[in-house]
Amino acid sequence: MSRERHRLRDLPSIDRLLGDARVVPLLNQHPRPVVLRALRAAVSSARQRLSAQKSDETDASRLTASIVAEATRSLAHAPLHRMRHVINATGVVLHTNLGRSLLCSDAIEAIKRVAGAYTNLEFDLESGARGQRGSAALPPLAQLSGAESACIVNNNAAAVLLILDTFARGREVVVARSELIEIGGSFRLPEVLEKSGATLREVGATNRVYPNDFERSITDRTALLLKSHPSNYRIVGFTREVSGKELVAIGRSRGVPTVMDLGSGLLVDLQKWGLPEEPTVPACIRDGFDLVCFSADKLLGGPQAGIIAGRRDAVARCAANPLARALRCGKLDLAALEATLAVYLDPARIPLDIPVLRMLTRSSADLEDHARRLASRLEAVLDGHASVTANPGTSTAGGGSFPCLELASWQVNIAPRRDSPSHWADRLRGGRQPVVVRTVDEHLALDVRTLQDDDTENLIAAFANLAKESSR
Repeated sequence: MSRERHRLRDLPSIDRLLGDARVVPLLNQHPRPVVLRALRAAVSSARQRLSAQKSDETDASRLTASIVAEATRSLAHAPLHRMRHVINATGVVLHTNLGRSLLCSDAIEAIKRVAGAYTNLEFDLESGARGQRGSAALPPLAQLSGAESACIVNNNAAAVLLILDTFARGREVVVARSELIEIGGSFRLPEVLEKSGATLREVGATNRVYPNDFERSITDRTALLLKSHPSNYRIVGFTREVSGKELVAIGRSRGVPTVMDLGSGLLVDLQKWGLPEEPTVPACIRDGFDLVCFSADKLLGGPQAGIIAGRRDAVARCAANPLARALRCGKLDLAALEATLAVYLDPARIPLDIPVLRMLTRSSADLEDHARRLASRLEAVLDGHASVTANPGTSTAGGGSFPCLELASWQVNIAPRRDSPSHWADRLRGGRQPVVVRTVDEHLALDVRTLQDDDTENLIAAFANLAKESSR
């Protein structure tokens, strides 16, 4: 047998490469077909080098290492395009980067029912004629909010844009200087105003705004008086703001429509479950706003959607705007929203069956018990590779709701003995089951408030793998 043919026999099989410990992390980070293509290309490249006698890999192990290294370099430039289930151990309940609200079981089942089937999305089964998209969700929205009518678009930014385009294109919108908000993703209210064709007229000072500031600003070019909820900040100290009732009174006396950009979308008062006061949609409707817009995937706990609720004629104008078609929701979001709203119609199911509200209202005793049980199991699998303790901590609501609120919580603190906490955090994010944690000082902090019942075993397995790596 020639030396060349002998060397070609040293080329590892694809099955052998897939079982190589250095390839396992690649499979965790990329779809299997993408890894397979990279490995086959690397083997082909090695075969060409061997055939041309241009390879310096002196044995089978070095040849395999060279192939894995080439595949790894190739995959470093491949897009990570697979959406994956992530364990959220950060304690941020509405984590925008991790998808905001979790859907209730009824909403998930509703999506399953319609995802692979034809539906009556825009079809009236009784008459056989074309129907209205999202019509099933409108009666419960009106009932729960107290509004005369509602319409649904694909997120709250779209709701704001649609209202401004409908009522204020080419005219002025008056906003308090203290409420010119920017939220995550660089969404800035002044820029949305500009895109809608409206002109911003800001009034008052940063910390103090009076009713007279609004009254003096109204001209024949004024289209709307707009109030925005400061979803992710607070101005404290020497302050004054114009309340919703004050703004509505000004608008009615001058014949100018009023709009509340509530954002967070809270349908029920959570004070009876121990949380502080937060504006609710029904309260804004009772204040008399002509329109209130809010997100469905924040405190409401539904899918991504934006909802406009309020006076029947004002909502109808928004729905009739041609832009509404470009901003509409698909059947999956509408099915999930309808199912979520049905839960709210049974008060006994709130907040137990809405995951966001359940997490926000978990008791201290429940959180402590969860943290201690998890710490005990993690201590066992880490087997001396890290110190593990259960300690009090703080969570946040996130997602532009309950600004600046810190919720008393419990967390499991893990301090690796050999590696840095940041290294472990990187490995957890890149594992087969990604885990997102906080690093605080010299330890990892796993807040149990945002851990779900079915996260535990995958979380334990992720740390068991870390322990194995630390043993090498």
